Amino acid sequence: MTAQTSQPRFTGYHMAAIMVSFFGVVIAVNFTMAWYATSSWSGLVVENTYVASQQFNSRAAAMRAMAATGIHGEVTLAPQTISYTLKQRDGTPAIADTVTAHFKRPVGDHQDFQVELVKAGEGNFTLAHVVPAGDWIVEVISKRNGEIIMHEASRIYMKGQGQ
Repeated sequence: MTAQTSQPRFTGYHMAAIMVSFFGVVIAVNFTMAWYATSSWSGLVVENTYVASQQFNSRAAAMRAMAATGIHGEVTLAPQTISYTLKQRDGTPAIADTVTAHFKRPVGDHQDFQVELVKAGEGNFTLAHVVPAGDWIVEVISKRNGEIIMHEASRIYMKGQGQ
């Protein structure tokens, strides 16, 4: 005599459970990703991409002309001070009337801020201002007689307290 053993059978209920579980996970992941996408950075870089594309060549030519002057600057961050040094190609101080620094987070704009640095001598500008820790893109615009003489951007990491 042989004993009959009952083997579990794969039924339609099993298949339905697998399908519901699979698509449930897919839908949950899609909703999670959609929520993160709408609650974070908007992705907006320019208001009108067509207009920006039409202005690209003239802006690129202006930047090449500015780079040819040899004027360059350097941003330095201390715990409570922002400093900027502007120099000619030969290392002598470059003359500027105003320097504006735009601090932007690489992702998101909720902490972005803009400051006007105070002249502390020829080619040196500073301001007492606390910069929160983390990555920043610092865009600096230097002007003399209302005309831009240097426009540059650099990425800077500001250490937090105790780092």
